[in-house]
Amino acid sequence: MARLLFPLPIAAAASSIHLAAARFRHPLVSVARREALFGGRAGVRAPARLATRGVSAGGSAARAGTVIGPEEALEWVKSDRRRLLHVVYRVGDLDKTIKFYTECLGMKLLRKRDIPEERYTNAFLGYGPEDSHFVVELTYNYGVESYDIGSGFGHFGIAVEDVEKTVELIKAKGGTVTREPGPVKGGKSVIAFIEDPDGYKFELIERGPTPEPLCQVMLRVGDLDRAINFYEKAFGMELLRKKDNPQYKYTIAMMGYGPEDKNAVLELTYNYGVKEYDKGNAYAQIAIGTDDVYKTAEVVRQNGGQITREPGPLPGISTKITACTDPDGWKSVFVDNLDFLKELEE
Repeated sequence: MARLLFPLPIAAAASSIHLAAARFRHPLVSVARREALFGGRAGVRAPARLATRGVSAGGSAARAGTVIGPEEALEWVKSDRRRLLHVVYRVGDLDKTIKFYTECLGMKLLRKRDIPEERYTNAFLGYGPEDSHFVVELTYNYGVESYDIGSGFGHFGIAVEDVEKTVELIKAKGGTVTREPGPVKGGKSVIAFIEDPDGYKFELIERGPTPEPLCQVMLRVGDLDRAINFYEKAFGMELLRKKDNPQYKYTIAMMGYGPEDKNAVLELTYNYGVKEYDKGNAYAQIAIGTDDVYKTAEVVRQNGGQITREPGPLPGISTKITACTDPDGWKSVFVDNLDFLKELEE
């Protein structure tokens, strides 16, 4: 997809909406690719009927006037075929990071794209194809060797079958282990923590075979109930579980579009008494698939989110997106499902 974010090394240097603007062809999308992207949500009922301000729901100009009532919005957002597509963040040495992810974490380099005219390079890595797996998008901005991760971003989670063996491999490759394997505080799950070359933390979670090894993105929020309400109503996520840990003064909420053992989820963490965090300039955003970016933007507005890019096609290509921030300022991008598949077909 084409770049969404501004070509600056700090504010939003790398986009999650990627394929180069020179792409204009949109081949037909196969049934198999549709099923791969939509997964178990493909059988949900059709979205509620669209209303617009005095125009039909056909063209993009008409769709810009989308109106959807609160009750209709709640029904529609639950039926929208949404899936976490990828998470975007910035790194200072792309080749070094790719080497670490492939050799230590077992990811595959899915594709790499250099955009010299805008002075950045993207690399997409994960445990399976982009049309069926949650993946990472690494962005290297020419000449920028380091970023501030901040205190708001927490970690990424990776499910592995044997945490101790994974940690041994990472140590052998020169990786940094910040928490040795052992039971999680207050629980029985075996975990460990490591850091990649840029200082991003990864939680290794011991778990049986799973279709989605890249399984978590943890972000800290200042008001957990507000965040849960927003992600349920605006993003259509489910509250999968919530756990308070008074001994350690924090509460977590796992949000997502399906069970944790089969899907990537968003882990929201509230630390007692902390209302705001420094977000730094390293972590960028999550991209989510949707059937309708226009309705999505309207629902986000209704539920307290801020639209940072109005819904519509990207310049030069017909991929439709909208971008927003949640009440804590965390960024997300919604991408039209069929447009995303068309781009992957090219």
